[in-house]
Amino acid sequence: EVQLVESGGGLVQAGGSLRLSCAASGFTFDDYAIDWFRQAPGKEREGVSCISSSDGSTYYADSVKGRFTISSDNAKNTVYLQMNSLKPEDTAVYYCAAERQECAMITYYVDYWGQGTQVTVSS
Repeated sequence: EVQLVESGGGLVQAGGSLRLSCAASGFTFDDYAIDWFRQAPGKEREGVSCISSSDGSTYYADSVKGRFTISSDNAKNTVYLQMNSLKPEDTAVYYCAAERQECAMITYYVDYWGQGTQVTVSS
């Protein structure tokens, strides 16, 4: 059974930090790029960051560049998203996703989704 299990969400004040984790199982981790998407109320789901399975390249949405860092521990089949300098506009449900398309960061290409974890940033 394929599983992507997110953890680490919560409530934080603006300027604070959180680290999200995504534990993957049930598929060949090395064959997939792993993305983080987010969805705020009333908005479409958007790609936030991705780490490539082939060479470990990382990609970020412009809105989070310089503040978020994605990393991977392949021995643990786990991907992390370190989020610093959080802003109220970062408030959303954050989803971990796996795609064979190398870091397209588009929902159309996602093969597997996690259940999501809520991140709330207060002003």
